[in-house]
Amino acid sequence: MFFGHTDVVPAGNLALWHTPPFQPTIIDGVLYGRGAADMKGSLAAMIVATERFVTDHPTYHGAITYLITSDEEGPFINGTTRVIDTLEARNEKITYCIVGEPSSTNSVGDIIKNGRRGSISAEVDIKGKQGHVAYPDHVINPIHMAMPALAELSQLHWDNGNEYFPATSFQLSNINSGTGATNVVPGHLTALFNLRYSTELTDQIIVEQVETILNKHQLDFDIKWTFNGKPFITELGDKTGDFLTSVTKAVSSVTGTNPQLSTSGGTSDGRFIAPTGAKVIELGPCNATIHQVNESVVCQDLDKLCDIYYACLQQVLLPNEQ
Repeated sequence: MFFGHTDVVPAGNLALWHTPPFQPTIIDGVLYGRGAADMKGSLAAMIVATERFVTDHPTYHGAITYLITSDEEGPFINGTTRVIDTLEARNEKITYCIVGEPSSTNSVGDIIKNGRRGSISAEVDIKGKQGHVAYPDHVINPIHMAMPALAELSQLHWDNGNEYFPATSFQLSNINSGTGATNVVPGHLTALFNLRYSTELTDQIIVEQVETILNKHQLDFDIKWTFNGKPFITELGDKTGDFLTSVTKAVSSVTGTNPQLSTSGGTSDGRFIAPTGAKVIELGPCNATIHQVNESVVCQDLDKLCDIYYACLQQVLLPNEQ
């Protein structure tokens, strides 16, 4: 399965773009436009590679499928998750999946993402009692109450990671409190945080640990959890066939170098596909300009990426010729 998405993040300030963000423009061999690298370019390379492959090898072994969503950059409600639920209900299984996310750093194919960390977010509302700052006996300051607990969470050593993943990280992304007046103690504090976690943890362990710490500090709180995705890994020499070795060989045959395996970065919709038992990797163009103004991709890189996808199809679907 080739996976990709057609939706993109907003263009941002149009005045900062050198070219119209939704009018693809080639200047000096570089394609500019929102989504050029993330990830319309990958989709184009996948389609052209598939057209070439089925023309050259009409009796290939297996099946080539596409899953293209327009719900990847947003709330991920009506895209990949709906399709996967439908396939699972039919007991239709994906064996191998290449996600066209921009995985490369310095040159096309230098990095293959063979897994991703899990992601879990929370919004916690810590309750106090509003009142005049001059009467501390009449108030409960949620800021004062929250600070020790949030500090403990931010300094907690969650795990050491493992051979595939770095240690789990906790990051506060937003803290909001106050009425705007300097002489009023607020009644609430809201904090947003996220954890990117390894396979050493589960979301249940994280929830229990966080809520234990909040309770230990005797906070009156409500918390809302968002489960963004579990960690997954595609290993070398897995039971269903050595997919990762096949992709690595394909990359090397085109670039002349061995790609590095990595699980760094954010999440992708691969997190919804991997739990079905599919072997998932991410392989796409360079990511230096993704989500930025003047997003771009070198045209020759897309040609090379097309050759890599073609070589992947050869490795996987023409096993007797490898």
